[in-house]
Amino acid sequence: MSTPSTTQTIFLERESKKKTLEFDAVKIKLASAEEIISWSHGEVTKPETINYRSQKPERDGLFCQKIFGPVKDWECACGKYKGIRYRGIVCDRCGVEVTRSFVRRERMGHVKLAVPVVHIWFLHSVPSKIGALLNLSIKSLEKVVYFANFIITSVNENLREEALNKLEAELKEKKRGLKGSESLDLLKEYNLVKKEISGLVMSRLLSDEEYKDLSFKYGHIFEAQIGAEAVLNLLNNLDLKEYLKILEKQKRKTANYAIKKKIIEKIRLAQNFIENKIRPSDMVLQVLPVVPPDLRPLVELDGGRFASSDLNDLYRRVINRNNRLKKLFELEAPEVIIRNEKRMLQEATDALLDNSMRPGKTTTMQAGQKRPLKSLGDILRGKEGRFRRNLLGKRVDYSGRSVIVVGPNLKLHQCGLPKILALEIFKPFVASLLIKRGVVHNVRSANRKIDDGDEEVWATLEEAVKGSRVLLNRAPTLHRLSVQAFQPILVDDKTIQVHPLICDAFNADFDGDQMGVYLPISQKAKEEAKEIIASTKNLLKPATGQPVVLPTQDIILGVNNLTSIPHEREKENLRGFSSKEEAINAYELGKISLQEEVKVKVQDGIYKCSVGRLIFGEIFPLDFYKLDKVVDKRSLNDLVVKYLRAYGEEKTVELLDKLKDVSFEYLTYSGITWSMEELPPLPEKKEILKKAEREVEKTNESYEGGLLTEREKYLKNIETWSKSINEVSALVQQKIDPHSSPFLMVNSGARGSWTQLNQMIGMKGLVASPAGKIIELAVRSSYKEGLDVLEYFISTHGTRKGIVDTALRTSSAGYLTRRLVDAAQEVLVTEPDCRVEKGIMLTEEENKILRLSWRDRIFGRTALADIKNPKTGKVIVKKGEIVDYEKLEEIEKVNPPKIYLRSVLRCKAKQGVCSKCYGYDLGFSKPIKEGVAVGIVAAQSIGEPGTQLTLRTFHIGGVAGKDITQGLPRAEEIFELRPPKVKALMALHKGKASIESVSGVAGKGQKIIKIKYQGQQKEKHILDPEIDWQVEVKEGDLVREKTILAESEKKKIFSQHKGKISFEEGVLQVIYEEAGVEEYIVPKTESIYVKEGEEVEYGQQLTSGSLDLRELYELRGREAVEKYMLAELQNVYYSQGVKLDSRHFEVIIRQMFSRFLITDSGETNLSAGMIISREYKRVCDELARGQGKKPSEGKELFLGITKAALSCDSWLSAASFQETSRILINAAIGGTVDYLYGLKENVIIGKLIPAGTGFKKAKK
Repeated sequence: MSTPSTTQTIFLERESKKKTLEFDAVKIKLASAEEIISWSHGEVTKPETINYRSQKPERDGLFCQKIFGPVKDWECACGKYKGIRYRGIVCDRCGVEVTRSFVRRERMGHVKLAVPVVHIWFLHSVPSKIGALLNLSIKSLEKVVYFANFIITSVNENLREEALNKLEAELKEKKRGLKGSESLDLLKEYNLVKKEISGLVMSRLLSDEEYKDLSFKYGHIFEAQIGAEAVLNLLNNLDLKEYLKILEKQKRKTANYAIKKKIIEKIRLAQNFIENKIRPSDMVLQVLPVVPPDLRPLVELDGGRFASSDLNDLYRRVINRNNRLKKLFELEAPEVIIRNEKRMLQEATDALLDNSMRPGKTTTMQAGQKRPLKSLGDILRGKEGRFRRNLLGKRVDYSGRSVIVVGPNLKLHQCGLPKILALEIFKPFVASLLIKRGVVHNVRSANRKIDDGDEEVWATLEEAVKGSRVLLNRAPTLHRLSVQAFQPILVDDKTIQVHPLICDAFNADFDGDQMGVYLPISQKAKEEAKEIIASTKNLLKPATGQPVVLPTQDIILGVNNLTSIPHEREKENLRGFSSKEEAINAYELGKISLQEEVKVKVQDGIYKCSVGRLIFGEIFPLDFYKLDKVVDKRSLNDLVVKYLRAYGEEKTVELLDKLKDVSFEYLTYSGITWSMEELPPLPEKKEILKKAEREVEKTNESYEGGLLTEREKYLKNIETWSKSINEVSALVQQKIDPHSSPFLMVNSGARGSWTQLNQMIGMKGLVASPAGKIIELAVRSSYKEGLDVLEYFISTHGTRKGIVDTALRTSSAGYLTRRLVDAAQEVLVTEPDCRVEKGIMLTEEENKILRLSWRDRIFGRTALADIKNPKTGKVIVKKGEIVDYEKLEEIEKVNPPKIYLRSVLRCKAKQGVCSKCYGYDLGFSKPIKEGVAVGIVAAQSIGEPGTQLTLRTFHIGGVAGKDITQGLPRAEEIFELRPPKVKALMALHKGKASIESVSGVAGKGQKIIKIKYQGQQKEKHILDPEIDWQVEVKEGDLVREKTILAESEKKKIFSQHKGKISFEEGVLQVIYEEAGVEEYIVPKTESIYVKEGEEVEYGQQLTSGSLDLRELYELRGREAVEKYMLAELQNVYYSQGVKLDSRHFEVIIRQMFSRFLITDSGETNLSAGMIISREYKRVCDELARGQGKKPSEGKELFLGITKAALSCDSWLSAASFQETSRILINAAIGGTVDYLYGLKENVIIGKLIPAGTGFKKAKK
């Protein structure tokens, strides 16, 4: 830690008294030349940086002290004024203001450009903003800007008319005395000239030759220019209001949707310029701002050379070319040379603003390494850019990292911190204590003492550390539990010690993992660390609500060893003891063994048990553990979960520590270990294998004799080998000694499995190829015997694919998490109850399909209607109550056919979701508090197990051979709304299905599903749950065509057929009569999901594969899509053994439906074609209604998570996610305001996030 100087200290004190700038919103807008000059502290005229002899910045150069401020605190450049007493004086000799050097990070300069230069962002963005205003393509604009073509910038219409009239008069004059052929030649000439004059229109491009020719002939009629000056002229002459009127006219006339869409975009662009008072000519730069020098540093390296930011090179190039151009103007150089220099200046400015956006890949390279220079645009973009590297990912002072080892003596709230690491982190606090005690008198001496490592320093460190908390973090930080707070205990080693039970939460093990240590400094941060982030307060996993500190491995083995009683030691005449203490005493004196069965009086009863069980029974109350069972992994976990529910967090933490201490102690005494000798040989295995080989031989002979197909032979052989593997496996379990260590480890559930033991001493068995297909040849050897070459080769074949998969999966899962977080980061719990009357229905039938129980689906959720016992009608859970464990057990007993719940999918809360619709916070098993960032919790819960999901697309045999998407790619497919790889067919009518085979060679194996629909068909109208519909019809009403069925403030729904009204889950239906046949061709590779003669429903899935979500939305509406997505996502995760609470999926799905496309702006400040959030639309409409104006109309969009994230209201959040330049361009022209509602935008500008403890403050 560097020691601050006295002047710095004085200054810092003075600065800290200044009130920090408070603001609630950030606006971004295109800057004009006047604004750029107003920011600037002077013009940079020289390209020089630092004088190589004096090492001082050159005057008027890129590092000039006069412009940007002094290099040294309180000292001018020439040294006339030194010290804080001259603060604010501008030196009369060198012109430098006496101030702190920090201003060199803030003060900007400018370069006055000799000619205008087009800003590359507004020229090259797609669609081009300048192009849209001038009705020119990017290619045409490029030709003008880069001096290939001239463009006509003004035409004198009067003179043109005059020239045309004159031409006609001339023709008449000449025609008089001419004969036929001459007259024709004259007419041809006349038409040519007329065409030339008529062709002189605004914005027409002319090549060099055309320009010379036409300007020579008609120079008085038109003016043409080249380069950015031409574009500037055209933009200056553009009347936006007139342009808007023309566009509105075109929009009304156009029927073509694609053209209309482009016109709407142009209208929005023009409106943005008018509303934000931005001049279109500001897209052409006449003054270039110069970034403060400390943001583009020039640093001296060891060898005397300098390392410079790329920006300095790019600025130097611009200034050099600008100065050369000015010189050329003075010298009145030829036009060709000047034009070339102008083009070079344009290119240099392009390279400075955005090097990677430039046309024709003419990227400026750096001379030495041939790498592209990093321009201003590149500095913002991507993972290493300003947003993601410096604003969202900061490095922290007072932190350290080291390897972790187990700390078996620690309590759950403690961690062992190396003294040398602690001294570094607590350095300022130790220094402060040393000064307070009078050991030293200033910071410098304290630092010296600390560096020397005196005795007093270590004693002081102990005091500084007392009562503090440190945060431990293990990368990758996949969820909330990857950062937890611990009380540090100083240790002499150089490794961090952690409690063995926190490994699961951090996903840590002790094979060299590292952890980062961070010290909370402010009082509030310390309080949060103690009360919220403490490891003892985070016992449950937010994704599932299951405990995350359950005993594992050694603890299970220790407890199992403690509670087991070997059968041969059982006796008839058991020794008896009058109390627990007496029995334990006898054990300690060596009279009885730990596992010997004895009779003991415990409380009021006599129990048959062992001393081990008595010791274990001291940890749990007697009503939990009756001293009668051997405890293995499952029963121990059940005991801990039961105890946690009964006694709460604090007691459970004590119990876990006691459990760890006791099991470690007695496991150590047991001396359980194992060697190869404990794995018995299996002589009977040979006979089993011989039998299998004979059977396989027989099968192969049948195949060669043509009695079996290849597929039948393959399946039969695999069946044979599977049978023999099972036999060998049973043999292993018989042969292995039940008292041997490997048996105890596997049987107790501490480590390993029977499959692994079977591979070690039985046989490795069948292995899969990289395509996921089982290889017909079984591996007969076990690992103990060793594999031969062929066996080794086929077993590595599939394994390698698995390893590659894991490596690829990690990055895919990380990227999916990032997109989920970005899409959902704005979802917070904002109010206690939104009082919504709608919800979702769960059925017992769905439970069977999803392979989930009521426990997995309804725990911690609010009932929308009373949940009753279907037989007695007794109310178990009242409407509005949350389902807790007690009520859940009752519900599971009676198993109701359906349950109605509140859901975030239907929540009407403003700016987020309400506590009632969400239910319990699964991380704490309590109703969720206001201010919890449930969006981020959902994204982390879905993303964290992502790495466990397979990356496999399984290959199905057959001619065409298609892949079924599973695991991670399937989850991504759903969240991004991608069309599925294997698309299922959907019924477009309700009717009777018949299945026919296709005749002919080409269609061999294909089938056709015919749906004969006769009679009742459904015309469906989806009622958007967000809109208050006034339904004009009742269930069973008969209606005619064009009858109004429902209406809202902005929309009416008419019937298209004559029929009967029916309602179904938010869908209004007209049931009408019609007849016909619909045919669906099914490819050979697909399975058919309907039977011959089956009645098919509208929108039903007919074949295997996945439904296209967008089509399903169009056909059956939002509720059907939500249900399908929830089922599919649960299936993806559950098939990999991951049970996630569905409310996390619901939060993300809610966000996918949270955007609106404005179709009519009404009298709001919105414009047609905008994509905005539902919340923003609501606020705008309420404002309009309050003023008696017409609200906007919009269409609910169904977007993938990336699009949802990019279309959020915050430009800061969107720009830091992806497509940075596009978002900043649109925001700058739109004068977009970011109201800082979400989390990311507040992190970026350095405010506290409006969630958790910061929520109340933000709410005010």
